[in-house]
Amino acid sequence: MTVPFWCLVIAAFLPYVLSGVGGYYKMKQFGSVDIKNPRQQAAKLEGVGSRVQAAQDNSWEALAVFTVAVFIAHFAGADAQASATAAMLWVGARIAHPIIYMMDIGPLRTLAFVVALGAVIWLLVLAANAPAMMSLPG
Repeated sequence: MTVPFWCLVIAAFLPYVLSGVGGYYKMKQFGSVDIKNPRQQAAKLEGVGSRVQAAQDNSWEALAVFTVAVFIAHFAGADAQASATAAMLWVGARIAHPIIYMMDIGPLRTLAFVVALGAVIWLLVLAANAPAMMSLPG
């Protein structure tokens, strides 16, 4: 399996890790986790718990975009080393993002978001510049 695909595996688990952290804050604030209405309970979180929930939501959104970029780069035959570097940069930024979010440091959180977005754009540029692996019949 390629490095970008391993990075995708890590990316897929990030929202679940944040869900566990969010569960801790639900227990701390409410005394229990409401498994019947978890989203309604999450909407009532305050402070760090609220920011963890927002980071989890953002992590799901970022996962979709990263997944598309990894697959496009792979199937386009993008440079493997550059793709690996871009994917690892994305993972690093996306791990930093919720940590900074929980610390409530808005400018650094935005920087982590922008770095990850830049890594996705980099993967797409690598794909656009890759030699064509397949051509349509014409």
